[in-house]
Amino acid sequence: MTIDAFPGAMPLEGLIGGLMIGLSAAIFLLGSGRIVGVSGMAARAFLLAKSGTPLSAAILFVLSLPLGAFLLQLLHGPIESSFVQSTALLIAGGLLVGIGARVGSGCTSGHGVCGTSRLSPRSLVATATFIATGVATVAAMNAVG
Repeated sequence: MTIDAFPGAMPLEGLIGGLMIGLSAAIFLLGSGRIVGVSGMAARAFLLAKSGTPLSAAILFVLSLPLGAFLLQLLHGPIESSFVQSTALLIAGGLLVGIGARVGSGCTSGHGVCGTSRLSPRSLVATATFIATGVATVAAMNAVG
């Protein structure tokens, strides 16, 4: 498969973004001794988790997610996105992702970035499950139309 198959691909930007994510995860681990994952940080920030990352750090982390998107928009213009038009479907999808993150003891960022880099067996299985489920979901959505 050639790069022509993905005309909107931005490999250099992807590489830089991946390096930045990995570096920030390593800095957080070295600085706090904790693994960073969005679901764990959100659970701590919204007081769903009683222990873990200090509350102030979790709140700052969660607030920085939309702030980072806003700053990127200021630098590079509007961010194009599209969503399913069904509010009920979006809510159901969000709930399923949240439940899956709680049941799986982490999300794609925690398991996929931090866990696999430490060769955690649990994270390797979780990440393989995320990918397989994503492939199956895309195949199902394409089959339905």
